[in-house]
Amino acid sequence: MSRPPTTADALLVVAIFSRYAEAMSLARRRLETQCGPIALAGEPFAFHHTRYYEATMGADLNKQLFAFSQLVPLDSLSYWKRLAIDLEREIQKLFDGRESRVVNIDPGLLNLGKFMLATTKDQAHRLYLGQGIFAEVTLRFVAGEWEPWPWTYADYREPFVRTFLQRCRDFYKKQLVARLQSQQTAERPWHTD
Repeated sequence: MSRPPTTADALLVVAIFSRYAEAMSLARRRLETQCGPIALAGEPFAFHHTRYYEATMGADLNKQLFAFSQLVPLDSLSYWKRLAIDLEREIQKLFDGRESRVVNIDPGLLNLGKFMLATTKDQAHRLYLGQGIFAEVTLRFVAGEWEPWPWTYADYREPFVRTFLQRCRDFYKKQLVARLQSQQTAERPWHTD
């Protein structure tokens, strides 16, 4: 009987939102430069779930989620959030004179049991990672589907977002299986297919 693979790696999933299509496109290109190729892209959607960002980003925001091909260390969430903050500032300079924040880039990590987001805002259900970054388990995988917590953001409760994250989980699982098979083949060099 085989044992399920264990890993300290996760799938990097990043949400980008803005009212400017060109800012979102630029953020995507910069992320691909930093994070590698995109494996999955969710459909863009109107981000109407909160008015929290209107003061700094304006109204009529659109959002899109992306999953990257390369698995990343599970302990790298704060690194990706700091990178996202730096990219937001870099892009902001190119759009000077518009809103005080033209793009929001939110990285998260997905593994078989949970989807975590990084944030700079503390709450009772968030864990401090260091350097001003907190982690939140936003969704949990239960009985074959992603389930929200009481604190889960409204857009991550949407069925179409959770369906996209199911696709991401399926892709991640295939990555783990391929890695396990590669390790097993490396351990048995005399084995040929």
